Amino acid sequence: MDDKTTDLYCKESNRRFYVTFFISVLLLLVSMLFAFSFGAKSLPLETVWNALWKGSQDNIDYQVLQFVRFPRVLAAALVGAAFAVAGALMQGVTRNPLADVGVLGINAGAAFVVALTFVFFPQLPFSALMVLSFLGAACTTMLIFLLGMNSPGGLTPIKLTLAGTVIASMLHSLTSGIAIYFELSQDLAFWYAGGVAGVEWEQLLLIAPILLIVLMFSMLLGKPLSLMAMGEEIATNLGLNTKRIRLLAVLCALLLAGVSVSAVGSIAFVGLVIPHISRKLVGVDYRFVLPMSAVLGAFLLVVADLVARTIDPPKEFAIGVIVAMIGVPFFLFIARREKRRL
Repeated sequence: MDDKTTDLYCKESNRRFYVTFFISVLLLLVSMLFAFSFGAKSLPLETVWNALWKGSQDNIDYQVLQFVRFPRVLAAALVGAAFAVAGALMQGVTRNPLADVGVLGINAGAAFVVALTFVFFPQLPFSALMVLSFLGAACTTMLIFLLGMNSPGGLTPIKLTLAGTVIASMLHSLTSGIAIYFELSQDLAFWYAGGVAGVEWEQLLLIAPILLIVLMFSMLLGKPLSLMAMGEEIATNLGLNTKRIRLLAVLCALLLAGVSVSAVGSIAFVGLVIPHISRKLVGVDYRFVLPMSAVLGAFLLVVADLVARTIDPPKEFAIGVIVAMIGVPFFLFIARREKRRL
């Protein structure tokens, strides 16, 4: 391929990304407007617009929007972006199409620590809970990688997935046992299945700066991850410190997953499904995959939250259940496709 053909290909890829990204952002904004409007009580879009700019504190509709729907929808968008980018980073680092912070058991580690905190330190502030959730995710990741590396033949994508699945199953069982023994089942059930119903402005203002900073930093890893996707030796020959990039990417994924789990519970499959869809839409270049994953992840969780609270109002389904209905068939499809390639 000559230089002229390469330039045309790059320009076409860039144009494709910008058009797709712009359309996705529009869809996200529209979905958020509908999420503000619909719920146990439907509100006209005009009321939503007025509440955004000039609502009155005395108006009950304004209070519903301002103190319930605005924080939960914004949290859904932010956490959806975080889970999706975390999944994309893990897939890029491990070169494992089945990698995801949920599938690899990282979410389960964070959730297990949160369950222990509910038992032994129920009055702990949310900021401390967030730190402990991250530490739980970090310890689980270390354990999973150690198990994979110490197995015969070393660390492979399939072994990494199997180790994550085993650890996740063990932690899920332990968490359930803790919930039953300490009679926390009612308190933990909805949180453990995942949901943004309980997110308030105080929590959102605490997690938002952290997630936004880590998301922006993650975008800088797009080019190095694309080089690593070409092969370890090629990336090293081009002057890339692959160990440092891998460490930074895993650290970003841990922060995104740990902070998100502490706020909304364990929501799996977002980081599995969304990066695959992003690659189909904008190609395999991680400079495009990461921002596309952020927007599509936000869109998925906003829509999932909207569906969860409009299926049978005023009752609410957990977001994790809605996402799992999409994610489980997708996971099985990807696993079957990868098995054929082996």
